[in-house]
Amino acid sequence: MALAVIAVTVLMIVLDATIVNIALPAVSVDLGISEANQQWIVTAYTLTFGGFLLLGGRIADFWGRKRTYLVGAVGFALASALGGLATNEALLFAARALQGTFGALLGPASLALITVLFTDAAERAKAFAVYGAIAGGGSAVGLLLGGVLTEYADWRWCFWVNVPIAVLAVVAAWRIVPESKASGETKYDVPGAVLITVGLASLVYGFTKVAEAAQASDGGSPWSDGPALTFIGIGVVLVVAFVVVEFRVRNPLLPMRLVLDRNRGGAY
Repeated sequence: MALAVIAVTVLMIVLDATIVNIALPAVSVDLGISEANQQWIVTAYTLTFGGFLLLGGRIADFWGRKRTYLVGAVGFALASALGGLATNEALLFAARALQGTFGALLGPASLALITVLFTDAAERAKAFAVYGAIAGGGSAVGLLLGGVLTEYADWRWCFWVNVPIAVLAVVAAWRIVPESKASGETKYDVPGAVLITVGLASLVYGFTKVAEAAQASDGGSPWSDGPALTFIGIGVVLVVAFVVVEFRVRNPLLPMRLVLDRNRGGAY
């Protein structure tokens, strides 16, 4: 039962990266969003999700995995409701950014809960297999579901569909998922958190701009986009600085021994 609850929320996070793709023309017409700004409906989500993902995992470890999961699910539901009620592009972009932010809490907490709840090696392997399958196929589900909802209901249901899912997940998790925290000192690595959050956000934004330039390109190279390369460069510098900081601080956000470990490093 616990795995089913976690799996549903993971699917919700993953499919929301693509569920609005088919609905973009309808959303743009309804809210008067220009073609130039249309991509921000997608980018606002991926930017905040990618930027806050690592920090979300650390918060879950120290604040409590169940608590972080519940806050992430409730916040995701509220942000989804706000997106469905949006009357202009600013409100919609803000809702998508909030979805990504709360998704960055919900995703790592879900993964951590699997590790904690399934202590038997065989059961844990099955749980991670389910998690991986959902994470891999969720984007395709999002495209299909977004197309169906836009065609036969309304684009706003691409957001509202998350609300009952999140509510059911919160109720079930509240009753059946035990709380757990990481042991040891709970001091946060603030410099590392700032560096990796801004660094990842810069990289996501930079590569998004490159993709946009490639779509709009009339034969020129998308890699000639100055602002995109600037953000990518800033992102690389900040990520390198993050690695340097993680080697030096007492309580790193991401212990480098995990990345350098031969058995676990490939996952990173």
